[in-house]
Order: sequence, then C-alpha cells, then structure tokens
Amino acid sequence: MARLRVYGYARSRTLRTLWMLEELGLPYDHVDLSSQNDGTRSPDFLKINPAGHIPAIDDDGFKLSESMAINLYLAKKHGKLQPPTAQGEAKAMQWSFWAAHEVDRQVVQWIVNTAILPIEQRSTRLAFAAREEIEWPLQVLNGELGKQQYLADPNTFTVADLNVAAVLYRLLFVDLAGKPNLERWLNACWERPAAKRARAMRE
Repeated sequence: MARLRVYGYARSRTLRTLWMLEELGLPYDHVDLSSQNDGTRSPDFLKINPAGHIPAIDDDGFKLSESMAINLYLAKKHGKLQPPTAQGEAKAMQWSFWAAHEVDRQVVQWIVNTAILPIEQRSTRLAFAAREEIEWPLQVLNGELGKQQYLADPNTFTVADLNVAAVLYRLLFVDLAGKPNLERWLNACWERPAAKRARAMRE
C-alpha cells in the first residue's frame, strides 16, 4: 500500500491534518506546498484538488480536501479518535462544522490584525469586529466544557476536540480570562505529544 501523502505547509490549515496523522501514528509523506508562486495551481496539484486549496491528501489513490473532512475521514477509517457511538460521531461533525463556520475566519481576522501584520497594515476596525463576533461562540464553548471534559465523548479526547482546538490554535497566545473551561481544555489538547510534534513543524 502506498504511503499517505498530505499536501500543504504547516503554517496553514494543514497543521490540523498533520496533528491528526501524528495522533494516528501513521506513516505519511508531507509535501510542503504553499499557495505562493502558484504552488497550489500547478497541473500536478490540481489533479489532487481541482479547487487548488490546501490541505489535501492522497490516500492510496483516494483524494480528499478540506481539513475537517480529512480528519473526520481518517478517524473513521482508522478507528482512533473516533467517537464510539452514532451520536458521538454526529457531535464530532457538529463541532467541526461549528468551528469552521463560527470561529475559524474570525479568529484569524482578530489575531492577524492585532499581532501578525506589521502595525501600519493592521485594521483596528477589523480586529474589533472579529473579536466581537467570536465572543458569543467562545462563551458557548466555555459553557459546554463546563459540563464535560471533552466535546463529543464526555471523558475522551476525539477528533471533535482536535478539529476545534486546531482552529483555536492562535488563542493559545491571548488572554482567555473569564473562560476557564475553554482555557483548560485548549491547553490540555495542545499539550498532547502528537500536538507538540505537529506544532514543532509550524513554529
């Protein structure tokens, strides 16, 4: 069987899939590919993902893109980090879609305009709007994590936690005062050995 290939660079959403692969302990090849210089628009990559976005994988001929879908697929296929019940699996999908819709773009917008861009390029307006937009979702997440230790399976780390914690990576570097459950959970997720290995690829 051919080794799984993951396409994308670690300072992108590809980090989510690299973390998943490290959790699974699977052998894989990492094709360090970025959108710069039309790297994701090359004819070879467009055969992997016609949309030209990263991450994408080639799993022995099965090609898949979108980080959440990739991670849910890998958990299901390999039976690790997969919730054991249909209800748990549905919750993993719910939280993954929630993170992609409710906080992914907003967290990036907030942090980029407060810490990453050169000061002269930052937009206070965009940063404030993004921060306001994610306040309610973060309160929701903090409340949920006050009821149980993890998201899809009350006592077990699953792909749901990985996907959401990966989206919230940048919140490791901001003050989460007032959201102790979220802070505890986020730090615990990123303290996992596999998460540290993936994070080392990015940092």
